[in-house]
Amino acid sequence: MAAVPAARRLGVGVIGLHEGRTLLIGLERSAHAFAAAGCDLDAAKLEQTRRELPGLFLTADYAEMLRRPDVGIVAVYTPDPLHARHVIQAFEAGKDVICTKPLVNSADGARAVLEAARRTGRRLLVGQSTRYFEPFLRQRAAFERGDFGAAEVIEAHYVHRMDWFYDKSPWAIGETDWVFLGMSHPLDLAVWYLGAIREVHAYGRTTELGRSRGLPGFDAYVVNLLAEDGRIGRAFGHYGLEELPGARNAIELILYGSRGTSQAQYHDMRHRYTAADGTEVTEDPLYALRHWYFRSEVHGMHYGEFANYAEAFARALLAGGRARPELDEGIEVFCVMEAVRRSAREGRSVRVAEVRAEIGAPPWTGA
Repeated sequence: MAAVPAARRLGVGVIGLHEGRTLLIGLERSAHAFAAAGCDLDAAKLEQTRRELPGLFLTADYAEMLRRPDVGIVAVYTPDPLHARHVIQAFEAGKDVICTKPLVNSADGARAVLEAARRTGRRLLVGQSTRYFEPFLRQRAAFERGDFGAAEVIEAHYVHRMDWFYDKSPWAIGETDWVFLGMSHPLDLAVWYLGAIREVHAYGRTTELGRSRGLPGFDAYVVNLLAEDGRIGRAFGHYGLEELPGARNAIELILYGSRGTSQAQYHDMRHRYTAADGTEVTEDPLYALRHWYFRSEVHGMHYGEFANYAEAFARALLAGGRARPELDEGIEVFCVMEAVRRSAREGRSVRVAEVRAEIGAPPWTGA
């Protein structure tokens, strides 16, 4: 990778070094962003990061990291209930922000982040890793070229058994909902292609695994979505299943276009689509790109995706452009997720405008 002048690079400081370490390591792939600092309250995570990234500034004091002039972007990878607080603190310190998905998991948090962004003028990118994984990048580029015509109907899912996640993040049992955890992937993909969503109707179920962990909400969701322009989509999430990875990838998006159909997959790296002559084509760059995305480690690490979105955001900040999804789109995805949560719990269709109005978000144009 060609060297980029220091004035055209932005330092990234990460708070939350469990998953955030992946970004700090992945930034070696970025031309316009570099690892500047890391922060965590856990001494063991600080020590592990120190071994992997010797010389990096590390601290347990978030305020100390925020004071550093070499930190231009703060990346928030703390537990979901803390996102709003940590984003607002970064805004108030004059920093732009990358926040891992979900941006927030409450209407109060969404309202507070919106107000802080308006007050400070800072920018934010939601770290939606799926958008920045190779098959989904290829699918999007083909869609924007017009290869598939108009996106008429979409199907998106994320299915993954989550015993390990409860063990790693016990706060997830009582302090959030799987609509903000796992469903943040397929619902974000739905917004990416359908634009502003008018209405959702959702059903939820608590699986045997969820019940065994004392989960108070649902860990399986089926969602129908109606866009403002009348297009439709479906999102599915299941987090207590026995997986069948040979048949269903963890995350998939099927785009039914007016002139062709496309499927993108994760953990595998396949993009399947119908060519102009009707031939089914499969692109599978896993062996060529496994080092970029996984550092040749087990599938499921996010080095490449995190580096891709950090680079996209740094370029947008430096050049005055936009990356996606920035705050306005991230708030729209939150509103859709909250509408899904209400629909499943209350047994009714929910208009997304109901949530937008509560948090003071304007109608989203989809641009």
